[in-house]
Amino acid sequence: MSRRTSRPRQQPAPPRITAASPCPCGLPATYGECCGRFHSGSVAAPTCEALMRSRYAAFVVRDAPYLLRTWHPETRPPGVDFDPAMRWTGLEILGATEGSAFHTTGTVTFRAHYTDDGRPDSLHEQSRFVRHEGAWVYAAAVFVD
Repeated sequence: MSRRTSRPRQQPAPPRITAASPCPCGLPATYGECCGRFHSGSVAAPTCEALMRSRYAAFVVRDAPYLLRTWHPETRPPGVDFDPAMRWTGLEILGATEGSAFHTTGTVTFRAHYTDDGRPDSLHEQSRFVRHEGAWVYAAAVFVD
């Protein structure tokens, strides 16, 4: 009788996103022209929806510093752990309230699609955003489903 040992499965690396790649947030622009400029810090997201899209894209490209930088200090975790088996596959913005240059709060309701170890699923959430030191930041969420 032979004894088999199981090895941890190697997960594929996330897709390589370049400045010329389509933006993962779903808008018809390149990553460099869209969410990449927010991730680089060259400009701040002007609306809650733009911040929501850029945070989704940050999960796709696994940009933990950006996620932490755009998280309200009162609710920010000490770090972000990315599940190597999870791949984000699409974002649907279902609605938004307030969150423009003229507001101090806003919400974005969305459905984020992903696969977990190859199995498709989605996250349906309403995120709340506030202005902190002049910039939009993610404050909290309510899971819809």
